[in-house]
Order: sequence, then C-alpha cells, then structure tokens
Amino acid sequence: MFREMRRKNQTLSRAACEEILRQATAGVLAVAGDDGYPYAVPLSFAYEDGRILFHGALTGHKLDAIAREDKVSFCVIDGDQVVPEEFTTYFRSVIAFGRARVLSSEPEKRRALKILADKYSPGLAEARDRVIAEQAARTAVVEIVVEYLSGKEAIELVRMR
Repeated sequence: MFREMRRKNQTLSRAACEEILRQATAGVLAVAGDDGYPYAVPLSFAYEDGRILFHGALTGHKLDAIAREDKVSFCVIDGDQVVPEEFTTYFRSVIAFGRARVLSSEPEKRRALKILADKYSPGLAEARDRVIAEQAARTAVVEIVVEYLSGKEAIELVRMR
C-alpha cells in the first residue's frame, strides 16, 4: 500500500524513527485541503505508542480537512546540517502516514493534553492540570494513528557509521 524507499541503505530503523518523533518539537501535518489543494501546516506535537498527538482551535482548516478525509501524513526533519563545501546537507527525516481523528471523550482528550504538556513543560504538573481544566473545553485534540512509518538519513551519515 505504501511505497518502499528507493535508497534502502539510507533507511532508518523503526526504533530510530520513533526516537526522532519522541525528541522533535515540530513537524508538518499534510492533509487534503480545500478544492483539492494539499494543505501542509507546521505544528507542535507529541508521539506516544504509535500515535501522534496535537491540539488547536475547535474550528479551522485542519479540522475541516480531517473531517472530509482522515488520511494524513506527517513529517519531521532532524539534524539538517548544511555542508556548503560538499553541496549537500546531513539530514535525518521521518514521515508517517496514518488516520487522524478528533478525540471526543473527555478522559482521552485530557490524557493527550497531559502528554503534550509534559513534553513541552515538564515538571509543572500542578500548573498543567489547572490549565487543562480551564482550557480543555475550548481545545480540539487530534490523534493520528500511524499506519506506516519510514525514515531516511543522508548517505554521508551512513558512511560515517
């Protein structure tokens, strides 16, 4: 169903892909946007147990697109070092394909918000819980269940190992 990577020697393991997703602080969500145009938007996220989680407003382009078509992709670039004298970049990247859904039950929504808050504001559990209690009703939370995950690194990084 999903294309295999052409340059297999540059493929990252699933474990390496998941580690990049756990550590990265920003990624790009791609959805089927309005009038057939793709819509790609950068956002903060968390990755846990094969799921990508993010939050946002209760209405908007992302949610409209997901309501029309739940198939999405999400990518992260890790370590994009420009090496001018070699006319290249030393990069690592991950792309995930999956199905997105807006979380509707309060318990799963609050759990996802805790995961997000703990990633970006660790050690602030009391403040986290207060903010979630105050804002959860005004916040949409989306979960992407990853169906396919792949990662790639620059050939120069492969050769360095």
